[in-house]
Amino acid sequence: MTRPGDRAERHHLLEQVRAAARVAAASGGHWPTTVAGILGDIGATWRESAEVCADAAWQARADGHSALLVLEPEQITRPGTDSGVARTYRHIYLGTLRYDFRCHSIEILLQTLPDKAAGELDPYSRALWAFALLGQSRTAGYALMEQVLDETGDHAKSLHVLLHGLWLGVRLPGREERMLQLLTREPFADRRDPIALFREAAALRGLGRYHDALATIDRALDLLAPGDTAVHADFVRERALITAAHDWQQLTTPGGDGSLR
Repeated sequence: MTRPGDRAERHHLLEQVRAAARVAAASGGHWPTTVAGILGDIGATWRESAEVCADAAWQARADGHSALLVLEPEQITRPGTDSGVARTYRHIYLGTLRYDFRCHSIEILLQTLPDKAAGELDPYSRALWAFALLGQSRTAGYALMEQVLDETGDHAKSLHVLLHGLWLGVRLPGREERMLQLLTREPFADRRDPIALFREAAALRGLGRYHDALATIDRALDLLAPGDTAVHADFVRERALITAAHDWQQLTTPGGDGSLR
């Protein structure tokens, strides 16, 4: 059993690793190799790899050092003998495709894996596969999502991947209800995660609950870190969609529920 002191030490170590990975990603070069080395040095689990690689991939993409510029698809589909390096490259590469909304590319890449490698995918990689299906409004993604949830539990990064897929899959039946179900899980219980609140606002808008949606997106805007202009613009667009959908309802439905303002 892991003792509380050991958990605290591990958490502190992971914070240092996460910071080092962000620095590597921002510096450019073949930064995924540096991240793989760092994760290998600490014997990272798949959960820890997911935490570090998701943030590093986002940082690199924002700084113009996308992993797609330095990694080749063959490094994912024909990994080497070092399983840790292979997992790091996979988490980084697929995560970057996710941030670029390249759902079909993720699906094709994972379908190209040898049967043995596909069967041994870690749960976070399977979450990214579910994202690819959900993001294309493919109902087959629901079954894979349930498998992933059984394996990952309340792993926040995996939940965010699934939420992202549901958010993209606008033609999925029951999409909004599934999103709201995921948002009741423990990592989002304190309602202080602005990205989770952004997804919640979109789901509420889809259900026609415009007052709740507006309150939710306003809370997300309040919690967003300063200087994150790209994400702020997404939030503002969602707010505009909420108000536009509400105003359209008022114009087309006699006896609407009144003004949002």
